[in-house]
Amino acid sequence: MTRVRAVLFDRDGTLVHDVPYNGDPDKVRPVDGAREAVALLRAHGVRTGVVTNQSGIARGLLTDTEVRHVNQRVDELLGPFDVFGVCPHGPDDGCRCRKPEPGLVLWAAGRLCAAPERCVVIGDIGADVEAARRAGAHGILVPNQRTRPEETARADHVAPDLLTAVRALLTGPPRGRVLVDERPIEAAYDTAGTPDSGRHGDSGAAHDTPRGPR
Repeated sequence: MTRVRAVLFDRDGTLVHDVPYNGDPDKVRPVDGAREAVALLRAHGVRTGVVTNQSGIARGLLTDTEVRHVNQRVDELLGPFDVFGVCPHGPDDGCRCRKPEPGLVLWAAGRLCAAPERCVVIGDIGADVEAARRAGAHGILVPNQRTRPEETARADHVAPDLLTAVRALLTGPPRGRVLVDERPIEAAYDTAGTPDSGRHGDSGAAHDTPRGPR
């Protein structure tokens, strides 16, 4: 079975609660299960990264330094992550890094020496999973109150929460549309570093408002 080499997380709304155009590290709050999910990947030898759209820089609402400070706080609370990828551009800048374009995913995969097809991108909006698809990676959508119903309907793989998403891919790329893993979390950790028994159970255009800075 092909093993997942790297998992790339969207930041706002996926790893941490979405605070629109946040430049304040003190406002960083991990979502439920984020610490456990990232720790579980490390326990299994899977590399981790963050790929995030930060159009607040282009809009003049954030500075590069503020974004770096927020990223450092995310790393302190949940890391260490192996790589951080940030797109500072706005939706009309025509860049190749802004999700749903594949640039950030391809860059992060290259930095991690992982083929895109052995990478998984986990995010909360359609732009995240579309970026994964365009890059040749796997995408998992973890919907929240900001996720549009049509984005959930289009996603190839959907998980109810971050920890379920991670636990479902420990033995290989995601399988099935709705991902589930009903094992106790202790059972997942008990198999760290070894194959499990194989139980798995911004859409085409990025959205900056009213869903926050992407």
